[in-house]
Amino acid sequence: MNKALSPSLYYTLIVSLGGFIFGFDASVIAGANGFIDAEFGLSDWQQGFVVSSPTLGALIAMLFAGGVSDAIGRRKALILVAFLYLLSSVGSALAPNFELLVLSRFIGGIAFCSLIIAPLYISEISAPKNRGKMVSVNQLNIVFGFALSYFTNYYLLQLSNSGAPWVNEWGIDTHLWRYMLGLEIVPAIVWFSLLFTIPRSPRWLVLKGKHQEAEQVINRLLDHAQAKVLVEDISSSLKEKSWPLRERLGFLKTKAMRFPLMVGIIIAIAQQITGINVIFFYAPTIFEQSGVGTNVAFMQAVLIGVVNVAFTLVAMLTIDKWGRKPLLIIGLTGVVISMAICTYGFKQATYQIQQSAIDEIQHSAPASASKLAPLTSDTYYSDVAFKRALKRVLSSDEFDTYQQPLLTSSINMNAPLVLFGIIAFVASFAMSLGPVMWAMLAEIFPNQTRALAISLVGMVNSLTSFLVQMVFPWELANLGAAATFAIYGSFALVSLILVAKLFPETKGRSLEDITKDFEQFATK
Repeated sequence: MNKALSPSLYYTLIVSLGGFIFGFDASVIAGANGFIDAEFGLSDWQQGFVVSSPTLGALIAMLFAGGVSDAIGRRKALILVAFLYLLSSVGSALAPNFELLVLSRFIGGIAFCSLIIAPLYISEISAPKNRGKMVSVNQLNIVFGFALSYFTNYYLLQLSNSGAPWVNEWGIDTHLWRYMLGLEIVPAIVWFSLLFTIPRSPRWLVLKGKHQEAEQVINRLLDHAQAKVLVEDISSSLKEKSWPLRERLGFLKTKAMRFPLMVGIIIAIAQQITGINVIFFYAPTIFEQSGVGTNVAFMQAVLIGVVNVAFTLVAMLTIDKWGRKPLLIIGLTGVVISMAICTYGFKQATYQIQQSAIDEIQHSAPASASKLAPLTSDTYYSDVAFKRALKRVLSSDEFDTYQQPLLTSSINMNAPLVLFGIIAFVASFAMSLGPVMWAMLAEIFPNQTRALAISLVGMVNSLTSFLVQMVFPWELANLGAAATFAIYGSFALVSLILVAKLFPETKGRSLEDITKDFEQFATK
């Protein structure tokens, strides 16, 4: 162990490495997808399945993650998850066809249950005064994984075009996407190895009746006085017994669990329904719609990654000082305002096809250019109306080919305003909903049912994320960017009201004290 770090921080850093792998895994596909399509000749449906298959795996895994972590322990569950990440990254990099690539990414999606097991473990080894900060380390690693995937994709792309002899020799130029996906192997191996060095969760040990080992672990984590009090609190809350699975499942239905489950489900839905993963996974598309061009759009997407990391650090520094609820209120207020800015920016936009764009198309597709020529005299006041006009004169294949470049060249809008709105949204999310959700979920449920309850709420979170991502392309095509951002802002406003009225404050309190308060609330 590194003596410069406290034991709990040291183990937190090890466990939270899974968050980095998740963030990298979830976002690296954005850069690789086009090259995968070119090699395998995928249909639109197949492309979508390559991207979304991990989410399907996550939905299934979330149902069982809590039960598995209760049965075999948090540490063993994390080791299993790390092995699945390693298996997925190797399989994805070496996949000879579409089917095995989807299977490999599906396996990686099962490993996404690290999102609930890691915060669960970290909360159970942390002192109340810094538990929020400790759990937020996992979220910091997630966003760092997002950001690094953007940078590595860009670096590998530049490397593949460098013409260096060793690049050709290693096949980086011809197998670019395999290197993008294969980079995950390195952190997966490191994480898998390091997890064998962490102790078992003391609260899980007490849950299983292993009080002596639990006390030994706590004495390693905290000073003697804190350790003694914590052991007594845990033992008292669990009534010195281990609950069978059937009893724990039944407890989820009791009156005492209604309020914490309601709080958990509200924040789980709010985290995704405000559109954060749409921004992460479709950022270049959104920026291109503002007319900045592909290269600039990519760099702006990188900027999102940087802002995400910076404001997650802000959350880490303030979550145990300001509290969970104030951060949520500040962040959701920022989300509402930023979505209003984006809505206004796209609402004020106009669209008119430029003769220069038609001249460029003329060189390669004169027939398509002639179809577009009559539209140069018309001005359109929404992206939806503009796309409908294109669909009226172009074939389906022509529309798919020219829609994005025509949209980029035809739009007249305040692009910096939209960029500001999106950056403000990411910043607001990163300092609130991102880290606070996982901190609160690890705090508000009783020891006996914590893993199962977080598993249930995690499934709701994953399902919401899947639906938002799936619906976004349809929203953009049929409702337009302005209406889509207005919808996200409306959901954020509803979430803000619910948080302000219903949510408790859990800052600086033991997990057992929080549970007692919820039990008292249930009896009122």
